[in-house]
Amino acid sequence: MRQPVASRLPQRAMFGAAVALALAAPVAEARAETAPPVAIAAHSEVQGRQTRLSFTMQSCVKTEAYLLGAPARAVVDLPEVNFQIDPADGAAAPAPANERRLTAPAAPTAGLIASFRFGRLAPGKSRIVADLTGPAEIVSVACVPIPGAVELTLVLAPSTDSAFKAATRAGARRQALAAAPPPPLTAPLPSDKPVVVIDPGHGGVDSGALGRNHAVEKSIVLDFAKALGAQLSAGGHYRVVFTREDDRFISLGERTRIARRLNAALFVSVHADSLRRADDDVSGATIYTVSDRASDAEAARIAEHENMADSSAGEEIRQDSGDVNDILLDLTRRETRAFSGVFARSLGEYFKVAARLNKNPRRSAGFVVLKSPDVPSVLLELGYLSNARDVADLTSPGWRDKAAAQVAKAIDRFFAEQRPPAAAAALKATQSAGN
Repeated sequence: MRQPVASRLPQRAMFGAAVALALAAPVAEARAETAPPVAIAAHSEVQGRQTRLSFTMQSCVKTEAYLLGAPARAVVDLPEVNFQIDPADGAAAPAPANERRLTAPAAPTAGLIASFRFGRLAPGKSRIVADLTGPAEIVSVACVPIPGAVELTLVLAPSTDSAFKAATRAGARRQALAAAPPPPLTAPLPSDKPVVVIDPGHGGVDSGALGRNHAVEKSIVLDFAKALGAQLSAGGHYRVVFTREDDRFISLGERTRIARRLNAALFVSVHADSLRRADDDVSGATIYTVSDRASDAEAARIAEHENMADSSAGEEIRQDSGDVNDILLDLTRRETRAFSGVFARSLGEYFKVAARLNKNPRRSAGFVVLKSPDVPSVLLELGYLSNARDVADLTSPGWRDKAAAQVAKAIDRFFAEQRPPAAAAALKATQSAGN
């Protein structure tokens, strides 16, 4: 059983010659201008009152560290780094009984770091996020040589509540100033084909669920999304757009904005789930639509988990100003949700031809990524990474192609039988006119 990250001490004796050998191969390539430096190991340790998070890397990079609150996190922004590290190395301790495995931290045995994540944020930019167990201050972020490599270390120490809150406010301001504003909703380019947006969940610093045999949600769903996109493009009936096509982080708000900017006719978000080891017999796909009230407790927990994606990636949560609250918008939402439900039912019927469905395959909850008022949207959880049979399927190219073909057939049926929601079309026309 993996120990909590805060209790694992660095094995410096394993570095030296071993590290030099591991880093020697990519050194020549990494010296090219376009190749990011490589990181091969990470560990957390407690030294007295301080907690240290260290990454073994090929070379030093410029860093910017700050704190965020709600939840408490330490964030280190840095140029793009090739993290050749198992995402599970930073995972929190196993969740208590009857709880899903979330990216939120579990209580560690000691120290200020409960869990940590790392990965690509955008082209040319990476991020490290450490979940904190209490108020902390950043003592230093430094890069020092070790035999055959360098070590980038974030040092944290306990802080008072008031000092921590002040630091998190400063961190939020710093991040807001550095963030580019999202593009405004504009009229889409003319197209005689309906736009289908495929949304591979998570990505970059946000790995999503972790499962058996080193299964990582962000990679599995990206592979499935590409297979589905290929199926749809082959038919020539749609304009297919991905919210991400590689390993990068895309905020929940930006995912929905992409669909609305393009006047999408359908939005399909692809995910995978994972439960604690005691529930490894739970399997099968689940199809979710949005609702103000969750259909059941499990749906509520999953929506809460998925809605934490921005927080997991070290983003300050910002409230969306939303649309004008009027009669047309309310009518649009209702009409759009009805169309989402129609597609969800059809998707379940087709998907079960190629794959197993969960015993409760149709659910609903308040998923942020499904809240576009004028784009029919569903979230497809392909299966459970905590289930050995599901992992074998989800990582099989043959299964992936068969399952993606069934999703494509469900999409074909949806467009063959449905017309675009009238209220949604009216809302888009009003927004395009600048009202």
